[in-house]
Amino acid sequence: MSLIALGINHRTAPVELREQVAITGDRITDALHDLIALPAVDEAAILSTCNRTELYCGVQEDPTDALTDWLARYHQLEPDAIRPHLYRYPNDDAVRHLLRVAGGLDSMILGEPQILGQMKEAWQTANDAGTLDITLGRLFQHTFSVAKQIRTDTAIGESPVSIAFAAVSLARQIFSDFKHHTALLIGAGETIELTARHLHDQQLGKLIIANRTLENAHSLAATFNGYGIGLDEIPAHLPEADIVISATASDSAILDKAMVKAALKGRKHRPVFMVDIAVPRDIDPAVAELEDIYLYTVDDLQEVIQENLKSRQQAALQAEDIIDVQVDRFMAWLRGQDAVASIRSYRLQAEQQRDAALGKARQMLDNGKDPQEALDFLARTLTNKLTHGPSVRIRQAAESGDDALLQAILKLYDLDRE
Repeated sequence: MSLIALGINHRTAPVELREQVAITGDRITDALHDLIALPAVDEAAILSTCNRTELYCGVQEDPTDALTDWLARYHQLEPDAIRPHLYRYPNDDAVRHLLRVAGGLDSMILGEPQILGQMKEAWQTANDAGTLDITLGRLFQHTFSVAKQIRTDTAIGESPVSIAFAAVSLARQIFSDFKHHTALLIGAGETIELTARHLHDQQLGKLIIANRTLENAHSLAATFNGYGIGLDEIPAHLPEADIVISATASDSAILDKAMVKAALKGRKHRPVFMVDIAVPRDIDPAVAELEDIYLYTVDDLQEVIQENLKSRQQAALQAEDIIDVQVDRFMAWLRGQDAVASIRSYRLQAEQQRDAALGKARQMLDNGKDPQEALDFLARTLTNKLTHGPSVRIRQAAESGDDALLQAILKLYDLDRE
């Protein structure tokens, strides 16, 4: 069994392309079944977030071209449109990549914790879909354990750095005091909850949370003394919002240019700060064409994020050392799995030889032979059968001058060269 990780992320592709290859919601299960149907793929999982879409596969041969073609076909794109933006990691490099992603070392925000939760969801979805087997299943469990070790043994998660933190920090560059301002947050997931917490800590004047499920919006908003609305109520409340931050799993835009233009008219063109964290995007890019709108995407947060990373750099080096050790540990386990089949075959052959010799010995007893004679026959026959193959190989290795094979045989059977 071999491993491969193939994907696209914030380092290799802009948000415009990432949103085209995102696989979200219920579509992931269908995509997994479609992916596992490829002849080269034995097991598979898919991780798709605002910053990356990655395929993790257990394979018998290199399926890079097949996976590239599949990803393009699934999204009705030309393979050449995504091929320059893809990265591919085989075997131990795939293991290392998975551990780095789970540990937050490959994130836009170094050490951010949300990715681990997203990876656990990817594992659960693949597990429920029946597309995981022994190798990937073990790899994900190993990954979760290593990510926990990184969090415990290093300071990588101690600084308050996240996309939510970066978004709020950027908002402060426009609104230095949040006390007299209103924020509209769209979504109710972990990123929105973290954003709400940061805004609340900054003494935001008024908080509105909009979500497709009204109950979830009310529940989250109540935690921060805000109130919740449904997505259909956004046009009525948008004119109130000085800050709009959106992070949903919607397949289409929630805010379009006409809706925002109408809200600006009601605001008498007071400026609005908007951050679209979602991929695919929740806010139509055309909204940025309107005056008094400051629209940012996750890619625009990079500069803010970089300013908050210095305290995590040393911790990241420590995390890389942990990962080096854990990659070797997993690959040793994987190599051991390759030996299992050989051991099983060897034992089966020995058991068959034993059963054959034992059957003949029993037949001798049934025919009235002396028990001692039957035991001698059994011992002699088993000894001959079990030593014949190794004896032939030792002689052939010696005659051909194959010293490496001879040494391996002697080591395997714990024999003295003399």
